[in-house]
Amino acid sequence: MVRLLISTGEVSGDLQGSLLIRALRLEAERRGLELEVLALGGPRMEAAGAVLIADTAPMGAIGLWEALPLILPTLRQQARVDALLEDKPLDGLVLIDYVGANVRLGTRLRRQQPELPITYYIAPQEWAWRFGDGSSTRLIEFTDKVLAVFPAEAEFYGARGADVSWVGHPLLDNFQNMPDRASARRQMGLDPDAPVLLLLPASRTQELRYLMPPLAQAAALLQQSHPDLQVLLPAGLAQFEAPLAAALQEAGVRNARVIPAAEADGLKTTFCAAADLALGKSGTVNLELALQGVPQVVGYRVSRLTAWVARHVLRFQVDHISPVNLLLKQRLVPELLQDELTAEALVERALPLLTATPERQAMLVGYARLRTTLGAPGVTERAAKAIFDQVIG
Repeated sequence: MVRLLISTGEVSGDLQGSLLIRALRLEAERRGLELEVLALGGPRMEAAGAVLIADTAPMGAIGLWEALPLILPTLRQQARVDALLEDKPLDGLVLIDYVGANVRLGTRLRRQQPELPITYYIAPQEWAWRFGDGSSTRLIEFTDKVLAVFPAEAEFYGARGADVSWVGHPLLDNFQNMPDRASARRQMGLDPDAPVLLLLPASRTQELRYLMPPLAQAAALLQQSHPDLQVLLPAGLAQFEAPLAAALQEAGVRNARVIPAAEADGLKTTFCAAADLALGKSGTVNLELALQGVPQVVGYRVSRLTAWVARHVLRFQVDHISPVNLLLKQRLVPELLQDELTAEALVERALPLLTATPERQAMLVGYARLRTTLGAPGVTERAAKAIFDQVIG
């Protein structure tokens, strides 16, 4: 019996964890091993076969005040993990993103079990953002193996002494057989000739507060110049569905549909294929849109206090916020941060991308270059093999 604990958080981590669990189960079968996966994750990981210790999918927060309500739930989770591991000792720990909680968990288990193999898969993007002089990282102190999804990530951690393998980005495993625009629109019940706008505001609660209002207002303004514009908005979590619908109604957006969270994962490639343009937050979804050739405008906003502390106290630095721009090392995708993120600014940058223009074509050409930086398909299979090699030698 091989027993692994996989720890992640938020909707995106739950999705990546579920894909990894499926690959681990297949690899265990190939090796003739019995596998038990314990998880700090969400319903997707549980559906993939993990024993869910705690649901961390709703627990994402970026910011100082925004994270305060999560302190007690996080401590309760820590107590549950400690109690469970007394009865179920681990053969390995796999951490997926979720930097704050996973750094604490990895540090604690390294201290308690010095011989426990610890693998970090989809490591925090310290290669892209920096606090202070950016010269050190805590991750290397407790991690035996880093499975990097970006070449720059592998270079960053390798240069600092980590044992790193570049496995490629797991999105490549999901975007191989994508529907065409016409069939996607038929499946979604959309007008085949009218333009489609995709809004992607939130997988965290505070993102609803800070991002959804300007995105909804921008959609309403775009409908003034394109009255037949259709709007799709997938919900990251079930509890977001009603607030998202209310925000669209309040902004006066017509011909709009909120895709329920229970359906959104399965329809992701379909609604992306149907879209002409996307407005949304920064994150992995930017890469998903790029892989399907959907032009996009990216925005992000946190509380004013969080932004001030990050800039002036923590000396937070970042060249770009969208992974597309980070990987290409250029501003291919428009980005709007903090006070720049207004409905009017979104519309100004979105309108040239909605129709066949040189700006739209330039973005699509950039997307083609981006694909070469993501590796080759078979990512989760390579990651699963590396984890078993680390655990059983």
